[in-house]
Amino acid sequence: MAQRFDPGFRISRMDGFVLISGLIGSLLCMEIEMWFGIAIVFIVGHFFLFCNVFRISRPLELTWAALFLLLLGSTIVFQKPGWFDSFALSVVMTVVVVVIQMLQPSYHGVGWKTINPKLPQWWQSQTAVDTE
Repeated sequence: MAQRFDPGFRISRMDGFVLISGLIGSLLCMEIEMWFGIAIVFIVGHFFLFCNVFRISRPLELTWAALFLLLLGSTIVFQKPGWFDSFALSVVMTVVVVVIQMLQPSYHGVGWKTINPKLPQWWQSQTAVDTE
């Protein structure tokens, strides 16, 4: 089955369920440890940004996730670089990932018509079926 051309912002019922569940889980975890609750909100928020708003490619998303896990893992085990610094560095990584994605000819997230007006032609060239 061929994928259909559907760029821009998107949201589904499942996305709403994940966002609400993440918020509830975050509030519950904040009662135990504030930073754990913040981490849940941060992760769920990035899920939404990466999958629904900016439509980040899987390799960039996984790179961000690996670096985020390294920072938080190091903070949990060694108390370095620390919670605040880990989240601050993760925000910087988020900006870098979004900019890299927006510079791609395949960018199809929010604002694609302005940022990547040649997307329909790119999409057509990628999905064209050779009928010969």
